[in-house]
Amino acid sequence: MSSSAERVRVPGTAPDSLAALRREFRARGWHRKATARIVSELVLHSLLSIGGQAIFIFSHGLGIELIGLAISTYGTLGVATNAHTSSHGGTFARRWLNDLLTWYSFAFFVGQATTYWRHSHIVVHHPSPNVVGVDDDADFSPYFASTDREIAEATGLKRVYFAYQWILFPLILWVNAFTRHLSGAKFLARRLRDPIRRRPAHGIDLGVLVLHYAVWIGVPAIALGVWGAIGFYLLRFAALGYPLFAVLAPAHYPAEAAVLAKSNEPADFVRLQTVTTVNFRTGVLGRLVCSGLEYQIEHHLFPSYSHVYYPRMSVLVREFCEREGHPYRTLGWGEACWKTFAIFRTPKCVQPDATALRHGTGASDTMARLDAVE
Repeated sequence: MSSSAERVRVPGTAPDSLAALRREFRARGWHRKATARIVSELVLHSLLSIGGQAIFIFSHGLGIELIGLAISTYGTLGVATNAHTSSHGGTFARRWLNDLLTWYSFAFFVGQATTYWRHSHIVVHHPSPNVVGVDDDADFSPYFASTDREIAEATGLKRVYFAYQWILFPLILWVNAFTRHLSGAKFLARRLRDPIRRRPAHGIDLGVLVLHYAVWIGVPAIALGVWGAIGFYLLRFAALGYPLFAVLAPAHYPAEAAVLAKSNEPADFVRLQTVTTVNFRTGVLGRLVCSGLEYQIEHHLFPSYSHVYYPRMSVLVREFCEREGHPYRTLGWGEACWKTFAIFRTPKCVQPDATALRHGTGASDTMARLDAVE
């Protein structure tokens, strides 16, 4: 179910240039699946998550428990980001093996309905990133407003609330993982009830999710009791909320990542991906836990490639974008997170014309447009 740029010809694209870049990648062997390294990373993250939970459960003393929780959170986040690569077919050459690893990581380990992830991320988000009314990942309504249009349409107390939403947003990010679980459960329930849209994958998803709760609550219950295990389960995913947002948000939420109106969505595939996406820089531990998500431009242009090649691909992708007149932006990780929070104080403009963004737009450009509107 991959929405790979390699397989889709979109009118308006410069296919010869993109094809030449792809041929260069193949000549360097970057099209091959880096299976051993990706699976090794997944095993490491799984062990860190389980080991951190064991430290928390069996240790005594708040300090040691917090260390165990931090280790577990880091490992669980790594499992989730590693699954992102598999969901795009980037781990194995065979699709069923990628599917198996995706179900292990998302549904079993993290409790996220895999079929929901495939629909929302691969089917919807990748073809239309940051397109208003299409990409739900860029839509925080009705609880928060992230665009000037949402502010303009708000009235009364809602408009007053939006003026101060930036204070509340950072305080409730701990619910991030839970809202994703809930969205996945609702999606899966709708599909299972619909005989026309129901597929065997939805039944598999349900079975793996049941196994998820049986294992991740049932096993700790041996040591903590049922209510203690449920409390630890909730704590585990509350702790995941902030780091999960820190990994997923910086690519599309800062002011540099344009928000586009559906009616003005560019037909040029490369243009669409580059004006709505930014990269961010990480250190060694960040690279390990992000599993390539810090190289979102490379990922959006070549989603089925193994993430281990993205750092080397980025040099050629940057040159390609500069040569073809497409934006290529890289922010610091902390900077990107800060600018993500900033859009809830100064929401982004919905861009009326993506052509104007061909050579890139920075935060100052977006803020200037907002000032003009105000």
